Amino acid sequence: MKVTGFSFIKNAVKFDFPIKESLLSILPLCDEIVVTVGDCTDGTRELVASIHPTKIKIVDTIWNEQLQSGGAVLADETNKAFQSIDKNTDWCFYIQGDEVIHEQDYDIIKNAMFKYKDDDKVDGLLFKYYHFYGSYDYIGASNKWYRNEIRIIKNNKSIYSYKDAQGFRKGNDEKLSVKEIDAHMFHYGWVKDPSTMMAKRKEGVKFWEGHKYTEEYDKTDLGDYDFSSIDALEKFKGSHPKVMKERIEKMNWKFNYDVSFNNYSLKDKFKNLLFTLTGRRFFEYQNYKKI
Repeated sequence: MKVTGFSFIKNAVKFDFPIKESLLSILPLCDEIVVTVGDCTDGTRELVASIHPTKIKIVDTIWNEQLQSGGAVLADETNKAFQSIDKNTDWCFYIQGDEVIHEQDYDIIKNAMFKYKDDDKVDGLLFKYYHFYGSYDYIGASNKWYRNEIRIIKNNKSIYSYKDAQGFRKGNDEKLSVKEIDAHMFHYGWVKDPSTMMAKRKEGVKFWEGHKYTEEYDKTDLGDYDFSSIDALEKFKGSHPKVMKERIEKMNWKFNYDVSFNNYSLKDKFKNLLFTLTGRRFFEYQNYKKI
């Protein structure tokens, strides 16, 4: 069984993405990793190249400036990496530059890949998610955070990254048939010092709402990001992946949150009530078909 990881990145140093930790976390499960590295001058390419002398394959790319809405350029870069994977690969392990997997899940992931490798009904494997916010101590608790997403797919080139690269589809907009596994993806995209977080959010306007990114907007000082403007969080009670140890120890800002407080909308309150009564998540967006 051959497993190839794939990812994309740009300006990881400038915006403090844990891309090194991301790639290191899947490296023990992959024979190689393909990374599309966008046009940047902040040392990102050098950082990615330094991770492993032979397993990391870099594809240099230029982000399409015409894709300036809905995060479509992220899917475009993901597809470039996926299409660069050799045909003799069985499974393709996708990870974004702010995601990390825990070493405690390695056996679960590996066993699932062996189990479903030759099952043509299975297009991919579905992960559970922890979305960290503000610091490494809190995770999102409201319905705005997706609870699951596909991160391992068969090497079927009819599969493509969907919309803003959150998930995948195949053929003519068909959802993938997936097996859910008891493994978590640790998403750290909302854990940065407040000034870097605001810079990243400001830059993101280019790729979600490009028409708003004017010269005047670019020069505007928006200050630090206000992490307190969140609807609901809960304390994280587990352990972090070992590759995150140094990064967590270097955290140089403070964020505290009263988990007894929430600012749920009426819609979320209704959804939570239904979940309490039935144990089911109604109206939840699912970009996949569980089998």
